[in-house]
Amino acid sequence: MKPFLRRTAYTGPVQAVILDWAGTAVDHGCRGPVAVFSRAFERYGITPEVAEVRAPMGREKREHVQAMLAMPRLAGLWRAAQHSAPDDAATNAVFAAVQELMPETLADYAAPVPGCVQAIAALRAQGLKIGSCTGYSRDMMARLLPRAEAAGYKPDALVTADEVPQGRPWPWMCYLNCQRLGVHPPEAVIKAGDTIADIEEGINAGMWSVGVTRTSNALGLTAQEAAALPAEELCRREQELGRAFLDAGAHYVLSSIADLPGLVDQVNARLARGERP
Repeated sequence: MKPFLRRTAYTGPVQAVILDWAGTAVDHGCRGPVAVFSRAFERYGITPEVAEVRAPMGREKREHVQAMLAMPRLAGLWRAAQHSAPDDAATNAVFAAVQELMPETLADYAAPVPGCVQAIAALRAQGLKIGSCTGYSRDMMARLLPRAEAAGYKPDALVTADEVPQGRPWPWMCYLNCQRLGVHPPEAVIKAGDTIADIEEGINAGMWSVGVTRTSNALGLTAQEAAALPAEELCRREQELGRAFLDAGAHYVLSSIADLPGLVDQVNARLARGERP
């Protein structure tokens, strides 16, 4: 592909999408990491609430532990249970448990979300490349990757948080995806994820940032639980989360990445007019 020289606005088509993993492409409701962080803290006599576990979701996992230990309730519980400050040593201790528990646990949460495999096929039929990034480390992904592939989901590139200087909301994972995919400029890319950190990552990378709601960490519902909710209640919850994504700067909000193929033409039209994210 001929390099794009930034002398004028890019008016070509979308070249790639970059997808988050848990809560976006696989693991409807982002259940895997919730289980891991809960078990890791329980080793130290602390039972975190689900909301406390989910709040930092999307970030690099050591940073996630650090953010949880900075929460006043959990910090107090740590002091009471461990008779020490929730400092770097505490972060390292809990993170070591997370590293141990994560690979095996995630293997049980590798199922692609409904419509994911079909959406990837449709995007590839449109000529797009498929990148991916995650707050997990490469070791944490070791058992998840073959399970996801066996279920039909295999992106063209994967970047993990331990491969870059900082994780989300920094844009480095997105940039490394572009290098590996051979994609440029960043406005030719759609970045999709299910957390505010994902939205901010896409914005910082100069990409079209898309939030997904139904499969998200914030809703925390399995596909079966989402289907069992009254339609009005599910719609209300998705709309509420969608507003939070838009307030964070998302360019688009979708119920699921199953809807991504239909978004490409809209972004192509904006790019053809010389618009940038």
